[in-house]
Amino acid sequence: MAALTRDFEAIVEANALVAVDDEHDPEGSSTAFERAHVASLLAQAREHLAELDLAVERLASGAYGRCEVCGEPIPAARLEVRPAATTCVGCAGRTP
Repeated sequence: MAALTRDFEAIVEANALVAVDDEHDPEGSSTAFERAHVASLLAQAREHLAELDLAVERLASGAYGRCEVCGEPIPAARLEVRPAATTCVGCAGRTP
């Protein structure tokens, strides 16, 4: 997250030094895309961190590893791949 934040800030800072008109500057659209892409990656990283924080809370309360839908244990293999998983595979396929 720190690296993505630095990348995003560098893009914004570089754009601030130049009067960029995204609509008419041939490089503007790629700069805008790059900024949006890094912003999206940063948002995903923040969301994943929040999910992991909730998983730590479930661990502390003893609810970690239990499906929130059916109450059955979430297989260890699933938790290894998705440590923040809140549902078993079967229930994950049924929930919207």
